[in-house]
Amino acid sequence: MTRTRMTSNPISKRKGNGNPLAAKPRQHPIEVQTRTTNDWFGRFAAHASGWLGSKWAFAAAVMVIVVWAASGFLFHYSDTWQLVINTGTTIVTFLMVFLIQNTQNRDARAINLKLNELIRAIDKAGDQMIDIENLSDLELDELKSKYEKIKSAYTERMNTAQK
Repeated sequence: MTRTRMTSNPISKRKGNGNPLAAKPRQHPIEVQTRTTNDWFGRFAAHASGWLGSKWAFAAAVMVIVVWAASGFLFHYSDTWQLVINTGTTIVTFLMVFLIQNTQNRDARAINLKLNELIRAIDKAGDQMIDIENLSDLELDELKSKYEKIKSAYTERMNTAQK
């Protein structure tokens, strides 16, 4: 959702600046981006990834391992004692895969959009490179071959120029 908010120009409010419009501030539209998302999993994944990637989460995980290792003496290092940590770590790992993948997908999309904007903004850049992440592997291989030929030609020119 994008909202347009009108703001006044602080320069036009100054007294004695010789501007006949000084009494009436000029209005400039400013685009304000408001994040509104109904993606509860995206919000949850971002929050969970932030917390689970912290030093406190790591410390908590280390404490769980220490408590589990210390409790081995009480449970006589039984198969059940080992099964508890194996099952727990398997479940946590399984769930973390989805959180990490969601976060990486969002980051990759943001990076691709930023790169698209840079390509669009630079006059000499080829606009055909925008959204190339959606091309097939065969099309990407063709582009790679094209740029390898460009690099080879450059290297050849440099070698010729140095002789």
